[in-house]
Amino acid sequence: MENMVKLITKNKKILITGSTGFVGANLLHYLVNSDNEIHIFLRETSNIWRIKDVIGRVNKHYCDLANREKTRKIVSNIKPEIIINLSTYGGYPFQKDSTKIINTNFMGTINLLDACIEMGFNFFINTGSSSEYGIKNKPMSESDLLEPIDIYGASKSAATLYCQALAKKYNLPIFTLRLFSPYGYYEESTRLIPYLTVSMLKNKKIKISSPYAVRDFIFIEDVIDAFIKIIDKKGRIPTGTILNVGSGFDTKVIEVFEILKGMVDYKINFNVEGFPRESDKLQVWRANTKKIQKTLGWRPKYNLENGLIKTVKWFRENIHIYEGEI
Repeated sequence: MENMVKLITKNKKILITGSTGFVGANLLHYLVNSDNEIHIFLRETSNIWRIKDVIGRVNKHYCDLANREKTRKIVSNIKPEIIINLSTYGGYPFQKDSTKIINTNFMGTINLLDACIEMGFNFFINTGSSSEYGIKNKPMSESDLLEPIDIYGASKSAATLYCQALAKKYNLPIFTLRLFSPYGYYEESTRLIPYLTVSMLKNKKIKISSPYAVRDFIFIEDVIDAFIKIIDKKGRIPTGTILNVGSGFDTKVIEVFEILKGMVDYKINFNVEGFPRESDKLQVWRANTKKIQKTLGWRPKYNLENGLIKTVKWFRENIHIYEGEI
């Protein structure tokens, strides 16, 4: 992530949860080079493949956010000033345990936030999802009614509303970045863009269940830039603010396929197999980004094609990581 804007905030204790996940790992790779003291939460079962090159440069704490007392104890010991909650479960098709979805996304957020409130903090960033919105026939705005269509979206909605309610009631510096469809370095192999990219690089046949499904794809460097900007803007944003992080454009899966096909010089066409999810039938799935533009002065630096160029380059250089995955 070269040539990214430097974080102005210095000499702070920053706690990141979910640092072994896709977005969390990219944020951690950025923050280890800032002038701050970085702490991360890990589960005993966490797979650290995304962060093994930087894990020695941070302070590790083994804690499941579903464990309220342990979360409280560790937060009390760290006394973090900035907290970035990226812990999540249920966003992948293979993550189907509904109890774990609720415990991680909702109860985990409650436990973490309550522990931080007890200790006092400067800034808390909750990470939301476009799945909170449900089905809309227009670009999704932060003021829209939340109508999630699955347990994952419901759990993320509940966490966001809890954060906003506490922020407004007690005037606490709690904010939510609601992410659309990030892509880029270290993404899970089962996700669309890694699956297409690695399959093409290996010249394997591709199966797509919903070629005309639309998503608002946003490059990971732009996502990290949004986190940087909101951290540096602390104290100048109304408490409880929720901001969409998306490109503002929706793109069909088949369009992503065609762009990547040209970049990789892939000659095989795809097969349509499997069954589309309910959300795959939508014709509109994109963020209204006016609020984040006005609040943070944030706009994506990368369009889809330029983001994919950097993504393909990274996957070419790191394809060994995905051996046996695709």
